[in-house]
Amino acid sequence: QVRLVESGGGLVQAGGSLKLSCAAPGRTFISSGMGWFCQAPGKEREFVAAITLNGDNTYYADSVKGRFTISRDIAKYTVPLQMNSLKPEDTGIYYCAGRRLAPARNRVDDWGQGTQVTVSA
Repeated sequence: QVRLVESGGGLVQAGGSLKLSCAAPGRTFISSGMGWFCQAPGKEREFVAAITLNGDNTYYADSVKGRFTISRDIAKYTVPLQMNSLKPEDTGIYYCAGRRLAPARNRVDDWGQGTQVTVSA
């Protein structure tokens, strides 16, 4: 069982920013594409953003394009998600995801435990 650990969640007002981070074991980080998903209250878990193994390509849900940025920090084995211009509808539990050799978009091999993000109106 690969252990992905999220951090950085919290409460923020609409229009504000938060930066999430996902820490992965080194072996997982260098062999996996990574991603972020969100589960809003009463809804299914949905794709938010993903990045390829080498970091050359990124993918975003339409609802977050232009506001969220996913990246990879190879020195720290972390995957940050910078979230700007937050909206109340961004509220949910954010999960880090990993997938062997491909970006974690529509199939995931490993999940983190999740971190709560709450955006107040």
